[in-house]
Amino acid sequence: MLVDSPPESEQSAAPVPPTVTRKRRTLRAAGLLVAVGVLLLVCAVGIAVGAKSIPLGDVWHGLFHNSGTGNDVIVRDVRLPRTLLGLLVGAALGLAGAVMQALTRNPLAEPGLLGVNAGAAAAVVSAISFFGVTSISGYVWFAFAGAAVVSVAVYALGGSRGATPVRLALAGTAATAALFGYVNAVQLLDSAALDRLRFWTVGSLASADMSTVGKVWPFIAVGIVLALLIARPLNALEMGDDTARSLGANLTRTRVLAMVCVTLLCGGATAACGPIVFVGLMVPHLVRAITGPDMRWILPYAAVLSPVLLLGADVLGRVVARPAEVQVGIVTAIVGGPVFIQLVRRKRMAQL
Repeated sequence: MLVDSPPESEQSAAPVPPTVTRKRRTLRAAGLLVAVGVLLLVCAVGIAVGAKSIPLGDVWHGLFHNSGTGNDVIVRDVRLPRTLLGLLVGAALGLAGAVMQALTRNPLAEPGLLGVNAGAAAAVVSAISFFGVTSISGYVWFAFAGAAVVSVAVYALGGSRGATPVRLALAGTAATAALFGYVNAVQLLDSAALDRLRFWTVGSLASADMSTVGKVWPFIAVGIVLALLIARPLNALEMGDDTARSLGANLTRTRVLAMVCVTLLCGGATAACGPIVFVGLMVPHLVRAITGPDMRWILPYAAVLSPVLLLGADVLGRVVARPAEVQVGIVTAIVGGPVFIQLVRRKRMAQL
């Protein structure tokens, strides 16, 4: 029999004095400002550190006084696009994970774990191998379609409204295995596709450029805004359908908007740099320990701290294998695996 902890929003229903509420709000706002500061620091480190280390003074000069030579070229043409793409993709994955966890009331929900990223990856591989699509502006639409189809399929296979964390995790794992088996088969049969995709399929920021950033940022930006706008109805949805209806939430509209949001975020992120797992799982759990269960705070924190994790993993991958690098998707998988196991054990969701 499955044993789940009750939703956090149901665990503490006692009224809170107004002074305590104001103090919590102030602390959360201060914490968010600190998180933004940490993100700026990680961005600076990401631009400065690589196969060739660049002094912070040269980083500043390259950002604002580009001479077109030396370190300025590295900063403007290589490190800056990579950092900007890491910001976008990290925020997209963190928000998608938080929205999926609230939508399914499933603490294990995450785009990579539930097969959404794998669906986008399979669609992109198909576009490149079978339809000859070579530009991100072309295959980003395939990524959106793949993400949408698989997210709906996994939700249905997991039991739809009666879905449990274990059922969804099993359905997502099965879908991910099948889809990545398909991706690997296509790459083996098409050597040209293999050459183009061998880094992309493990999740990488290495090929980032301003063109890629320019093509995906509108989709991710719309997804981010949409996620923030549905924070309040997601709070109600986490309490259960009956409670949400009694609070006036439109369940159908909230679910549709949430699925559109997840599709935009996951499709844009996967099209830009391949499937990256566990970012959307780890960060929302960390954020809940700081903010509590209120989605109005979880989502902004996730949008800031997820890029911190992704860019930090990218820097770590560049440092540990210098002058080569370990792709960021591999680093997040190595870190995320033990975290996932610990979450399953702590939430007591491993027993049926």
